[in-house]
Amino acid sequence: MKAKIVMVLWAVLFLSAGCKKSQPVSVVIPATNPIHEHLATDVIYEVNIRQITTEGTLSAFTEQHMERLKNLGVDILWLMPTYPISVKNRKGTLGSYYSIADYKGVNPEFGTLDDMKELVKKAHEAGMLVIFDWVANHTGWDNPWITQNPEWYTRDKKGRIVPPVADWSDVADLNFENMEMQQAMIDAMEYWIRDIGIDGYRCDAAAMVPTTFWKDALANLDSIKPVIKLAEAWEPELLENGFDAAYGWEFHHLLNEIAQGKKKVTAIKDYIEKTDTLYADDDILMNFITNHDENSWAGSEYERMGKYVPGFSAITYLMPGIPMIYTGQEAGLNKRLCFFEKDTISWADTSLYSTYRKLNSLKEQNPALRAGIAAGNFYFHADSVNHSVVLLRTSGENKVLGLFNFSDKPVSMKVPFVEAFDKYWDVFSGDAFKLRKKSEIQLDPFEYLVLEQQ
Repeated sequence: MKAKIVMVLWAVLFLSAGCKKSQPVSVVIPATNPIHEHLATDVIYEVNIRQITTEGTLSAFTEQHMERLKNLGVDILWLMPTYPISVKNRKGTLGSYYSIADYKGVNPEFGTLDDMKELVKKAHEAGMLVIFDWVANHTGWDNPWITQNPEWYTRDKKGRIVPPVADWSDVADLNFENMEMQQAMIDAMEYWIRDIGIDGYRCDAAAMVPTTFWKDALANLDSIKPVIKLAEAWEPELLENGFDAAYGWEFHHLLNEIAQGKKKVTAIKDYIEKTDTLYADDDILMNFITNHDENSWAGSEYERMGKYVPGFSAITYLMPGIPMIYTGQEAGLNKRLCFFEKDTISWADTSLYSTYRKLNSLKEQNPALRAGIAAGNFYFHADSVNHSVVLLRTSGENKVLGLFNFSDKPVSMKVPFVEAFDKYWDVFSGDAFKLRKKSEIQLDPFEYLVLEQQ
């Protein structure tokens, strides 16, 4: 998690005050865990199989999008749940992906087990890893476990099996005090790693499941082969007990609040300081502007963030951590996708492809953007008056500099953190920038620049 952090907040009347600059670290510590080596440089893509193609199938995804995502620079495919969906108490016509009827099955809506094997094979041939969405907290109401092993579920005082949350009426809460249930779940998790060859899991609602279970289950998976273990949670104790990465939920919500005028850009400083204290050096947080939950329930990124979307998207790459793209994000998806129905994404808009391709390439190729224990230095500056942000990531002679105007007016920004005659290149245009101490750059409303030195 921890890049060495130097934060500078320019005062309203003394814009150059407090800009004492630290020297960059000249050595990058290599990651020793092979999974951390992936996560240090990789980009995750969340795949919504139901909505990504007109057919909504595994084979259609493989045929229509695998090569495209490889060319986009994606490294890890996270498949939203592809297991059979329960019919009993189903919500909507097609039901929730997270109402699992069979942990070892494939949703016939999406295809067959052979289709899944082919998807994994093609992804590996393209140099991408595949992780499944694992739903440990609950199952659907017609999962065979309920009739065969009702003691594996949580009951109320009247002995009735209950949902984990009242609103989650389509799922039944699992009882983690039952060790037989835990072993059955670990067996199912091992199956997809051992027999199908997937590369890990994004674990749904991870904080709602006992940490002791995760510690045992994830160790079992790693004994088969090193796997990616991503928690849909922020709690540091999960990273202390087997997980490689967790959600940057707080940063995501902070970006929403800044866009909605509830907080100033200087609040990012507090977030950086907090995470630097909470997390260990090898911890990694996933940064994102949208995902399946946010899109369907809180609104598309354009609803929540408006004109901030382009700059905030770039910031998810420049902040310490691993960036994530949700299905359709690179196509300017500007609607809420139906969660329980078919709602195909349009791929007509390709205007953002080049932007994401270049950001993905930058993340992979420039050591300054590595995550976790391999991270170098991180310098931060925010100006609450101009509503602007400067981020600098360094690793030896490698640097990435981001300048962001998050206001509806043009700004003239003094650029901190630069040496005399530093030469940078614009990641998107390729133009050269020669920056001196006290250089100023003009940015239009909501304009941003990402510059690199490698």
